[in-house]
Amino acid sequence: MYRKLAPYTDMRLDTSYNVNTPEGITLRLSPAGPVPRTLAWLIDLSIRSVLSVFLLMLLVFLGNLGIGLAMITIFLLEWFYPVWFELRHQGQTPGKKMLQLRVAQANGAPVSPAASMIRNLLRVADFLPLMYGAGLASLLLTRRFQRLGDLAAGTVVLYTPQASSRREDFQYTPLRPEHALTLPEQQALILFAQRQHTLTPERQQELATLTGPLVVDTPDPAARLRDIAGWLTGQKA
Repeated sequence: MYRKLAPYTDMRLDTSYNVNTPEGITLRLSPAGPVPRTLAWLIDLSIRSVLSVFLLMLLVFLGNLGIGLAMITIFLLEWFYPVWFELRHQGQTPGKKMLQLRVAQANGAPVSPAASMIRNLLRVADFLPLMYGAGLASLLLTRRFQRLGDLAAGTVVLYTPQASSRREDFQYTPLRPEHALTLPEQQALILFAQRQHTLTPERQQELATLTGPLVVDTPDPAARLRDIAGWLTGQKA
C-alpha cells in the first residue's frame, strides 16, 4: 500500500537550472562556482602578465615612444583580452577552456558582443572595495554565481557540457518504491541517478538523505535511489 510522501522542497540538484528553447528543447545548465572561476581568472591573469612583460621588454628600446605604445597595448590587452576570446571562442578564454567553463547568456544562448563588453568593463565595480570583494560577495549571494558584471549583462559562467553519450548510464537493481511519487519527484530521482558521474560519493549520499522516507533504514541511500530510478525508467539493468 502506497503512502504519499511529504511535499518536496525545491529538489534541484546543486545549482543547476533548466531553460526551454523556442524549439521546445529543455536545456539543463550548470553554473560554475567561485573556485573554478577564480582558477580560470588566475590562468588568464598569468597569460596577460607574461604578454605585458614581453611587450615592455620588446618596446622599451624605443624610448618614451616605445613605453607609450607598450602602455596603450597593455591597457587594451587588460580590458579586451576576455572580450576577444569570449566572442571568438564560444565564450571561452584560455583559462576558462582549461577549466571547461564558458560564458553564456542566462538562457544558455551564446554571449552577445554587448553583454561581453558590459560584463568585462564592469570588472572595475567587482574589484571594489579591494581585491574583487564586491564581485566575490555577489558570486556567493546569487543563485547562479553571478558577479556584478554578470548581473548587469545578463550572463552566467557555465560548465561546458560533456560530449560522452554514455554519461546518463547508471548501475541499479530495479526496486519498486514503497511510497507514491509525483511526476516531479520521479523526474528528480531519475536525474539524480543520471548525474552520479558529476557528483562525489559524499555529495550523492548527502542529496539522497534529503528524500526522507525513501531511504529510511538503508545503509546506502544513494544506491537505493538509483535502484528506484532504474525501476521508474523501466530499463534493463
